[in-house]
Amino acid sequence: MSTRNNRRSFLQSASALGSAAVVASGRRSMGYNSSLERPVFATIGLRNQGWTITKKSFKFADFAALADVDENVLGDNVEKTAKEQTKKPDAYADYRKILERKDIDAVMIATPDHWHTKIAVEAMLAGKDVYCEKPLTLTIAEGKLIEKVVKETGRIFQVGTMQRTESEQRFLQAIALVRAGRIGKVKSVTCGINGMIASPKIPVTDVPEGLDWDTWLGPAPAVDYRALPKMREGYGGGVPLYSNCHYSFRNWHEYSGGKLTDWGAHHVDIACWALGASDTGPSKVTPVKYELPVEYKDGHPTVADQYNAATKFEIKVDMPDDVELTIKSEGDNGIMFTGEEPGRRFFVNRGKIVGKPVEELADNPLPEGAVEEVYGGPVSENHTANFIEGMQDRKQPISDVWTHNRMLEICHLSNIAMRLGRPMKWDPDAREIVGDDEANTFLSRESRKGFEIDM
Repeated sequence: MSTRNNRRSFLQSASALGSAAVVASGRRSMGYNSSLERPVFATIGLRNQGWTITKKSFKFADFAALADVDENVLGDNVEKTAKEQTKKPDAYADYRKILERKDIDAVMIATPDHWHTKIAVEAMLAGKDVYCEKPLTLTIAEGKLIEKVVKETGRIFQVGTMQRTESEQRFLQAIALVRAGRIGKVKSVTCGINGMIASPKIPVTDVPEGLDWDTWLGPAPAVDYRALPKMREGYGGGVPLYSNCHYSFRNWHEYSGGKLTDWGAHHVDIACWALGASDTGPSKVTPVKYELPVEYKDGHPTVADQYNAATKFEIKVDMPDDVELTIKSEGDNGIMFTGEEPGRRFFVNRGKIVGKPVEELADNPLPEGAVEEVYGGPVSENHTANFIEGMQDRKQPISDVWTHNRMLEICHLSNIAMRLGRPMKWDPDAREIVGDDEANTFLSRESRKGFEIDM
């Protein structure tokens, strides 16, 4: 039996060992001492997705600590974690307290995007393996830095693009269909990722009790807290519908990249994987049409009291082998793969995979093991299981930083193109914008004083 299969057997039986594992006294800095030992995790950033990835991990790991700058969110998640694993984790407002602990093997990071790189780099330098939510970075330069630190430290790093492992393997099947030639030569790929909402003017108001607003801002510029009293229903409930914090951070370029780096980080990733373009990049990114909710000057929003990420868009991306990738806000959320011959196309998202090539599988199934070949072996139970397999084997997991950054560069370039209102020619080898000095200034961003990465 292969090492990977041995690790999978360990993970499948891990829950039977009990959730209150004892930390071995002689733990090595590069992993744990025994394949029978459950790893010890900590989560940094707990609202919404932070709790989601934590909850999916209880079967495989024990959580020794949690951290968040909102004491209300922190307290609630401490109690929920204690119920799930019968042992109460330690709670910290300062994530650095987690990085100081020698009994923690890995951290899961689910903060707003503008905090990802600082925490991830410092965690690796502290000897921790890292699971970080998508999108991994706020800028292209941050991606290069993370790659450098992963290489230098040898840490295992999983990005939270869980469509590579989960969603009942629909996306893996989609890639297998493309690789098996079931649509012939690929002509185009369209990623539907929905649009963002615009906002009314959002006034400055009091910071909610329990929220450390200055630390929440962290590396981003210091600004006032803004919110309207109307509350968000459903996902992200309990926070203002319009604000510059919590769930709504995705609508601001100061903290995120709108739908391009939210859903785009999922679907563009699968598109690039299917095209075999995970280690290269586009030659050109063109904003065909788009709507920005506020006026921009020299690539920067001119007002600070409204959402500023694009609300609608259609982006054309020139990919290798003359494949045209389109990223658009209109239409179904999902990915359409289209071949050169008429009728050779299919659509996939988290709920379905449909189209003539899919229907033909009833009479002409994919070769045995085609999905596993895409994945590089048996498909893990979930994304956390794959991460822990990587920790055990000291091999990078299915969502590694290099392939993630390559596809995320497309998303970042799309936002830069819309902010400046012109196409971006891209050199995938130099990883620079060609012939546009102004645009290249958007590839990095300076951190606020006092919140620089501690190298």
